Amino acid sequence: MDTNAVVTQHVEVSPGLMILRVVPDGWELPDFTPGQFAVLGLPGSAPRHPISDPEETAPQGAKLIKRAYSIASSSVAKEYMEFYVALVPSGELTPRLFHLAPGDRVWLSQRATGMFTLDDVPAGQNVVFIGTGTGLAPYMSMLRTNLTCGSSEQLAVLHGARHSWDLGYRSELMTLQRMCSNFTYVPSISRPAEEHAPWHGESGYVQDLWTSGLLEQAWGFRPTPADTHVFLCGNPSMVDAAVEALSAEGFREHSRRAAGQVHVERYW
Repeated sequence: MDTNAVVTQHVEVSPGLMILRVVPDGWELPDFTPGQFAVLGLPGSAPRHPISDPEETAPQGAKLIKRAYSIASSSVAKEYMEFYVALVPSGELTPRLFHLAPGDRVWLSQRATGMFTLDDVPAGQNVVFIGTGTGLAPYMSMLRTNLTCGSSEQLAVLHGARHSWDLGYRSELMTLQRMCSNFTYVPSISRPAEEHAPWHGESGYVQDLWTSGLLEQAWGFRPTPADTHVFLCGNPSMVDAAVEALSAEGFREHSRRAAGQVHVERYW
């Protein structure tokens, strides 16, 4: 299986975090719904990034190593697909993806899949996106596609990371907050003592922002199951803790069998 796409941008957010843009070579990007994922692949013969762990046994050279990644780009902009990727030093694929530079080739699936979308959110509902690390990726696609400044529906992103330099897309999200009165962005870091300069934002685990009253202060009302849907993406410990806190307030996890207000994507 040959590589069928070209890297056009590799932005290092911080050591071990990158934004990767990929353009198809000779074919059209598929339609997709914001929140879905595509698959990236590289052969085992592709070089690994120097900061990754050495492999005990190298994969077969010609065989593609493939993994699914949430799409961060808008579904309207069909020029490229963008991915927000964290390095797994001992992994098979991410050390190879991190070695890519503009002009390098990669394999990209010709279809996107996944159920973690806004399709099951009724019109007129407010939406809160809670995520850790690269769990922000599907939310960026949703916001870039669906955010309408000044609408009556409130949207919020609560994003958690270890350090301020790990808060990918922070500048873009801060700009959206300044431009859109109905959009709230609250970043939180879990290791403020390791900052190079004093951190004046929120600290602690991102799920605790839900019970802190910050959204109530920003929106002017307390979100309830009657008016708000909540999306959770990232570390399973965060997801489990958030589901527990939300359940205590009457929110139900959404499934195919039973509609609810909490939509979950566990990253690992």
